[in-house]
Amino acid sequence: MRVPIIAGNWKMNKTPSEARRLAAEMREELERIAGVEKVLCPPFIDIPAVAEVVQGTSIAIGAQNLFPAPSGAYTGEISPVMLKELCQFVILGHSERRAYFHEDDSFINRKVLAALEHGLTPIVCVGENLEQNRAGKTEEVVSGQVRGVFNGLSREQMLRVVIAYEPVWAIGTGLAATAADADRVIGQVIRPVLSDLFGEDVAQAVRVQYGGSMNAANSRELLERENVDGGLIGGASLKANEFVEIVRIAAAVKGCKG
Repeated sequence: MRVPIIAGNWKMNKTPSEARRLAAEMREELERIAGVEKVLCPPFIDIPAVAEVVQGTSIAIGAQNLFPAPSGAYTGEISPVMLKELCQFVILGHSERRAYFHEDDSFINRKVLAALEHGLTPIVCVGENLEQNRAGKTEEVVSGQVRGVFNGLSREQMLRVVIAYEPVWAIGTGLAATAADADRVIGQVIRPVLSDLFGEDVAQAVRVQYGGSMNAANSRELLERENVDGGLIGGASLKANEFVEIVRIAAAVKGCKG
């Protein structure tokens, strides 16, 4: 059985002192909820403060990016070697990285391999934009991304990866894919490609989140779908009560009690 995973992507929000307060607001309630993996992904500069707040709890910490080299002359970048002392997860291939920083599947693939090499669990994002969606190219785009970002991984490595299906047109817009659409893309596109690459057992074992304007109001409908194993939460993760509620719903829907 796939353990549900809810991760909060705080993006470029919160100073260290603000991040500390937000994590403190969530800590006690999140710790009471069992059966769901809970991950907070603040900006790099906030990670130590948030990690200190949640130390000794079941709440994990994730980074929002990394550079695929252990060290070197890469001004402004952060390596997996630096991160592995501070966190357990790292978000890779987010649509904002693709759009604003021109990251392609090949570069994201290098990041995935670097994260795995250094013991970090990558949360790897795939998803189509609005133009591609309207042109009926969702399957073509998403399947191509899955093949590209996971090229060269072993079966064992793939089992350590979390995927986030995030239709780009739903990120930060208030729009969300219907639960049926999310389930269809994950179940009929992403898992079949994983099966082709790594075998059906791996395809059924890998956890796939939904990302794209998931909130407390729509999370139940999305999480009730068989193929949706959690959420990569953006704006709603900046509101302590709402993020906690999403985690609580995930625990209830997936048969856990919190």
